[in-house]
Amino acid sequence: MPPPCDTLTVLGQLVQFIQLRKAVKAVLHLNYRDGRPIYEQVKEGLRQLVISGAIRPGDKLPSVRSMAAQLAINPNTIQRAYRELENDGFIYSVSGKGSFAAALAEVDAGRRSAKEQEFRAAAQELLRLGTPKADLMAILDQLEEEDSNDA
Repeated sequence: MPPPCDTLTVLGQLVQFIQLRKAVKAVLHLNYRDGRPIYEQVKEGLRQLVISGAIRPGDKLPSVRSMAAQLAINPNTIQRAYRELENDGFIYSVSGKGSFAAALAEVDAGRRSAKEQEFRAAAQELLRLGTPKADLMAILDQLEEEDSNDA
């Protein structure tokens, strides 16, 4: 018979898994009238769960088949969402073990880099279109003020 601490560990992991499944099911509402593909809706819902902390770093995500069954959609749709989340750094896969939520520091660094590249491209295009630098700075100041008011 295994020691009691092992049983408690397994029970704790089971409770954590059940809570994760409930969180996923509660947040992932698929809208078939939405113009976005289903995999993007799944991806966005899971991304929000990781960012909000509902899925903690290291938490195991439901298997592709399990998630597909819960949402009554094709497993290939879930697989595509998982693959894109992994490419974006929100999750990582361990061969034979499954997919897990990445640490937010890793996600933040990757997202920050990607968003800075997007910002640079947009700012460069606006400058080429003749937008004065002062207008771009005014937009940044406005965004900073709005952000501080939201906090």
